[in-house]
Amino acid sequence: MTQKDALDILKMGHNVFLTGAAGSGKTFVLNQYISYLKQSGVEVAITASTGIASTHINGMTIHAWSGLGIKNSLSDHDLEAMMDKQYLFKRFEKTQVLVIDEISMLSGRQLTMVEWICRTFKRNDRPFGGLQVILCGDFFQLPPITRFGDSVEEGRSKNDFAYESDVWKFAQFTICYLSEQHRQKDNDYLTVLNQIRSNTVSKETIALLQSREHAESDVDVPPTKLYTHNADVDTINHEHLETLTTHTKEFVMSSKGKDFLIEGLKRSCLAPERLRLKEGARVMFVKNNYEVGFVNGTLGVITGFNTFGEPLVRTVGGRLISVTKMSWSIEEEGKVKAEITQLPLRLAWAITVHKSQGMSLDAMEVDLRKSFVKGMGYVALSRVRSLGGMKLLGFNPLSLEVDPDVLEFDQNLKELSFDAVEDLRNMSLGERGKIQEEFLFRVAPPKEQKEKKEPKKSAREITREMLAEGMSLGEVADVRGVKQDTIVSHIEELVEDGIDIDIDHLKKEFAYKELDTIIDAFDTCDTTTLSPVYNYLSKLKKKPTYLKLRIARLFL
Repeated sequence: MTQKDALDILKMGHNVFLTGAAGSGKTFVLNQYISYLKQSGVEVAITASTGIASTHINGMTIHAWSGLGIKNSLSDHDLEAMMDKQYLFKRFEKTQVLVIDEISMLSGRQLTMVEWICRTFKRNDRPFGGLQVILCGDFFQLPPITRFGDSVEEGRSKNDFAYESDVWKFAQFTICYLSEQHRQKDNDYLTVLNQIRSNTVSKETIALLQSREHAESDVDVPPTKLYTHNADVDTINHEHLETLTTHTKEFVMSSKGKDFLIEGLKRSCLAPERLRLKEGARVMFVKNNYEVGFVNGTLGVITGFNTFGEPLVRTVGGRLISVTKMSWSIEEEGKVKAEITQLPLRLAWAITVHKSQGMSLDAMEVDLRKSFVKGMGYVALSRVRSLGGMKLLGFNPLSLEVDPDVLEFDQNLKELSFDAVEDLRNMSLGERGKIQEEFLFRVAPPKEQKEKKEPKKSAREITREMLAEGMSLGEVADVRGVKQDTIVSHIEELVEDGIDIDIDHLKKEFAYKELDTIIDAFDTCDTTTLSPVYNYLSKLKKKPTYLKLRIARLFL
């Protein structure tokens, strides 16, 4: 399923499980849908199974949001006590959509308790009290940490994954399994990762991994070191910083809001409360800022400090960035309840596998000899963009294993996702739009019924008219205040619906013979899927952008 298909399904109001391999763009689609809901005036609760994951989407943990907290069980008495809390009543009253990210780390028992809380507060016997619920994650990645009494069991017991709960069946999730890869462009390495996911690791793959043992990265920057345990990470970062003889500058996190929410943000944020930096220090960005040019996981080196005392970071790609402080916050009802502010950096000679989940790394040194749970190796290995960017210190057999139950379930997910795409394809754009509009009206109805006005033109119709005037893709995007990819999506939808649209002048977007080369590549690869064509042209040293591939596909 493509990202666009998944977004279309989400907008219809279905309960959805959004999944796919590491690097398939799950968080990207999730953030797109959250933005769409906010712009439409829909109150959405943005949560995740862990604090670290919640900071990636500017949310809070599902435990804190639901009022469940650290409870391992829930009784009628517990619910009565929770219902006495006015702030929880207000929270549930306004919320129409609930997002839970990194669902693999939430146990079935915890999901069941959250669902019970939702039904109770919404006073509705439908699944989750009638909320639209979006679960996001990949069950091949880190599993739940299950607490029994005073002990903590890493891994899981039977009936512990969220999908094994009765609630999962009750909610009737539509499965959106993203199929395109946006992190790894190395076909050999994709084969390695796919074999781990399918439990079919061959002797050739093991030999390929062994060839990276103590091999130097082909990326011109020291790699981030991934370890399975915190103690190793803290020791390495401290030792490396102390070897630098340059002057130390310390940056202290500031905060505002309720103390208990601030403490939760601090524990969850990858940026430390006190950050000590020196010229020459190895750092990693821990937040996204696409406009400036960094994302969560971008590596760099401190080259100095500007006149304001802010660090200057030279990234792997050669970009020099003057880093300013950014904020992590918890929002509710459009208001900031708590906020912390710090440089979006952390020392990056080493990091734990757990904290790396969700990141994309250019260069990585990884030690998997102490892997202690299935899925840990897959999470670690899938962080890096290419095989040549990885140095492997070693691995144990467990690090290449995935849970066989998850493997069986994953195959079922793929089939259900295929069915969902087929159902979507059998709908006209008009039918889709009507369902999406009805959902929006249901969850965010207008406060007053106004006199009927002339129907507004759809975004696609406006795009069609502007292109008919001969405007370029960039000109249309600038006038509309959107990205060029959005305009291309409008064109794709119009073409798919059989609506005539004049786009011949878009051929000017290409350099001399570039369009012919790309169309020939689609023919050679015998596909209309972007990734194979991108990989084919990359091998020919004619790497196009994905945007140009999408435009060229319109002329097939």
